[in-house]
Amino acid sequence: MTTWIITPATAPHRFTTGRISGADVALVDLEDSVAPHLKARARRHARDFFHPTPHVTLGVRINSLTSREAIHDLTALSRYPVKPDLVLIPKTESARDIDIVAAALDTTDYTPTLYALIETPRAVQELPTIITPRLGGLLFGAADYAQACGCALTWEPLLYARSRLTACAAQAGIPAIDSPHFALADHQGLREEARKARALGFTGKSAVHPRQIPVITAEFRPTPEEITAARAAVAAAQNDTAGIVCADGHMVGAPLLARAHTVLTQAGMRPATTKDTP
Repeated sequence: MTTWIITPATAPHRFTTGRISGADVALVDLEDSVAPHLKARARRHARDFFHPTPHVTLGVRINSLTSREAIHDLTALSRYPVKPDLVLIPKTESARDIDIVAAALDTTDYTPTLYALIETPRAVQELPTIITPRLGGLLFGAADYAQACGCALTWEPLLYARSRLTACAAQAGIPAIDSPHFALADHQGLREEARKARALGFTGKSAVHPRQIPVITAEFRPTPEEITAARAAVAAAQNDTAGIVCADGHMVGAPLLARAHTVLTQAGMRPATTKDTP
């Protein structure tokens, strides 16, 4: 689930665009993009977002669990005829937030994937306690985090939060999704930020517009150079039983070999053999 996009629940004319945008995950939003006086209308509209669509996971961002609106959101979701595959929980700061949503929605026939939106300093510090077996993944909310910290919405001031998020997600074996790049016309900036996010360990990135999706997809796909190096490493390991081998002038041990297999899997390729190694 590399690319994510979100559509306001108050814009039903954009629902189809969101679902077929090419994103791996399409969310309908009940939170930040919906004015307080439109929350009830948004919940009514949102039920129409969940039309089964091939090759996309459909989800919803509910309101913060510290608000009364979240209670109404969870009640409405439990009654939707077609329910979301994924629920994004904003302002998550404790495992209790995950427990509340699970208790409200889980049934014997329905167990949505739950993602925590990490967007406060407290949440970043409490990550080890937030991550429980019921949690499916993490998403970084850069804008709210920067506002709370009083720091710039640029890469360097947010590097600590991003690094802690990816490290905790990796330790738990769950995905970590990076925040959107908010400058719509800055494709070069998006490209650079996506490249850095992937290098840091994020497994995907959110988009604020469909035209950002191809850029994100391309940057999270292994490069030809990475694929060539990965196939060479796997092939060298198959021909050697020493445990540490040399491929293209680089020493390759167990961690790098595991990474090579991951790269080939991400590229949709089978591991190299002695016959098809470049």
